[in-house]
Amino acid sequence: MSRLSFKQITKRFGSLIANDSISLSLGEGEIMALLGENGAGKTTLMNILFGHYEADEGSIEVEDKVLTPGSTEAAIQAGIGMVHQHFTLADNLTVIENIILGTESLWSWRHDLTAARRKLMEMAESYSLAINPDALVGSLSVGERQRVEILKALYRGARTLILDEPTAVLTPQETENLFITLRSLTAKGLSVIFISHKLHEILAISDRISVLRRGKIVDTIKTSEASRSELAEKMVGEVVTRPQLEAMQPGAPVLTLAGLSAFGDDKLPMLNNVDLTIHAHEIIGIAGVAGNGQAALADVLSGLNRDYSGTLELHDKTLTDAGPSDFVARGIGRIPEDRHVRGMIGEMEIWENLISEDLRSAEISKWKIIINRDAAIKRAEKLIERFDVRCEGPQAQTKLLSGGNIQKLILARALSPEPDFILANQPVRGLDEGAIAYVQEQLFDARKRGAAILLISEDLDELLSLCDRIAVMYQGNLSEAVPTATRTVTELGLMMAGQAIHAN
Repeated sequence: MSRLSFKQITKRFGSLIANDSISLSLGEGEIMALLGENGAGKTTLMNILFGHYEADEGSIEVEDKVLTPGSTEAAIQAGIGMVHQHFTLADNLTVIENIILGTESLWSWRHDLTAARRKLMEMAESYSLAINPDALVGSLSVGERQRVEILKALYRGARTLILDEPTAVLTPQETENLFITLRSLTAKGLSVIFISHKLHEILAISDRISVLRRGKIVDTIKTSEASRSELAEKMVGEVVTRPQLEAMQPGAPVLTLAGLSAFGDDKLPMLNNVDLTIHAHEIIGIAGVAGNGQAALADVLSGLNRDYSGTLELHDKTLTDAGPSDFVARGIGRIPEDRHVRGMIGEMEIWENLISEDLRSAEISKWKIIINRDAAIKRAEKLIERFDVRCEGPQAQTKLLSGGNIQKLILARALSPEPDFILANQPVRGLDEGAIAYVQEQLFDARKRGAAILLISEDLDELLSLCDRIAVMYQGNLSEAVPTATRTVTELGLMMAGQAIHAN
């Protein structure tokens, strides 16, 4: 039985055709993976399904009834639930309060928590999604928060669940638990659309795979008949080969941290006596579940947090009270984790964002005070082509780009000056296979010419394939950085969960 059907869906944004006459269906109890390059139209299609956008042409049928276009309320009433990559939960509310939020009438005098708790616990037991309804969401692990998001959708009667990059911030053990949950849900009739760039996960969890390229469905195949290389080729339109890490002798120390402790706005410690040395021709990876101090370390190494103790040396010179402009001037390339908040200014044009860390360059300014607009736009055109940014040109507003293309823009800005030290915080998050291969090649090229690279990622496969040495961060403590070949995924996953962690 078909749970839902897309029929000739077309969506345009100006001259850009995001979805081009897309037709596909999802069966009851089926997990269908949606795969495609950045800008291929995956998110646009899901936003049409969930009522955020209205299609220019075509229709969607849910259980043989036409879905009212452009209405999130209609989508929820039709049994559609969506779990976004970035969770939409209130940290200061309990699990049960988050789940019932928006489900009661505005005219209700009080919450009926007793009935809500009973319904929630029945669902949690039925679907093996154990959770404490009275726990504050802010106290939960990432995996537990995802459980809350799934339960929130199920509580609203979801029979079709959209999961957008659901494993992006999970440990391997949490990912396996999620897959067990999904199999349990689909066994009870739930249908799932699974959006991911991790081909091995798509092959492990889905029943069918639909591949989007430049707004069109290029193929829909049974997962049992698919291979990783075949999917990558269908997605990009050509054979994709990821670069391999070549053995290199590390050079002189570039960045040295000794006894580094950092503090937040509340003066509580966020990093505890971190020791780390990164050499030229070396990539060191830091694994860890989000929220364990990686962001604090990145803030210190970007000049955004000056409230720290210990020593920070760049090329044997101690940096004290240095701000972001000082770090950039000293040859540090920064790829921030949050591309929307810290990476770009959406209202600015693309070329403006690309020169934002190099305003006084002789190439694009006169007397270091007047920007040469034509020169800046020409530079932007070259970077857009080199980094394959899908856009209408350097004068388009940045906020109109897909998340993946914004990430490419940040990479272009950070890597083009050829910095000595590169802080790469989730550099390929949300990128497709072709873009991932290109970014990894750029990092390897930087390593080859002598750059030292600190790679922060929650993707263990990425770290194991890119890094010379790897360390794990847990609750502000950093383990010893050891040769990557000496660690397994299982060992790293346990360390990320707080087991066998050894702080320096």
